[in-house]
Amino acid sequence: MNRDFHHILAAYWEQFLFVLPKLLIALVLLAVGLFIASRLSALLGRRLHRRSADPLLADFLTQISKWVLGLIVLLVALNVLGFTGVVGSLLGAAGVSAFIVGFAFKDIAENFLAGVILAFNRPFRIDDTVQIKDLVGHVVALNLRTTLVRTFDGKHIFLPNSMVLKEPLTNYTRDGDLRMDFLLTVELEPADTPVVATTIILRYLQTVPEVQAGLRTPYVNLEKATTTTADLRVYFWGDAEDYRRGVLQLKSRLMQQVKQELVGAGFSVPALAG
Repeated sequence: MNRDFHHILAAYWEQFLFVLPKLLIALVLLAVGLFIASRLSALLGRRLHRRSADPLLADFLTQISKWVLGLIVLLVALNVLGFTGVVGSLLGAAGVSAFIVGFAFKDIAENFLAGVILAFNRPFRIDDTVQIKDLVGHVVALNLRTTLVRTFDGKHIFLPNSMVLKEPLTNYTRDGDLRMDFLLTVELEPADTPVVATTIILRYLQTVPEVQAGLRTPYVNLEKATTTTADLRVYFWGDAEDYRRGVLQLKSRLMQQVKQELVGAGFSVPALAG
């Protein structure tokens, strides 16, 4: 029994010594190949960033190139080890393998394909403010499986690409301009009319540099009026590049200043609403 066991160990040792040179060559080739693949993908990424106006697409294509080059290096290493038949079988059965892998890893494949569609369709750019369901934040990155969004309170949320593709997506900053509004209630004296209050509001808004004019000039709608009060909704356009600190702070400042302007003109403003 011991003799047979020693024979088996000796046979395995001889096979290991026979395979060892190929194994060392394959490992060296794998290490060098992965290093070169990483450098090539980085070089491709830099060129894409220089020539493309869309860093989101450039990052996504760089990630794909890194994975493709790594897979090629792995197949070459397997071929050096003598697994030519395995490599041929993998390539020859690509259709069957794709079906099996696609079924077994349905979510991964779905998120990857959704990432490809998002990268080329480009419903958002880096740093755009988007809303997906109840989540609002800045787009940080588009990865092979997830979209990274940073909320305004500093949380990093990794959303599956398939969900981002399927759910309604609101982009607040894509066009660079955003219309906001707020509602105020003005108490009227018998001699007053809503037109007087509206004129005061518009005159003040025209003096604020951050409020856009021209084709997107501010305006005021009368939503409800009684014998003593008028509900006025004020609409204005602002620069949406920085949604949280830009437009929302502008809205807050305008609400306070408009109230002061009306109070200074003799009106009473008992209520303000966003």
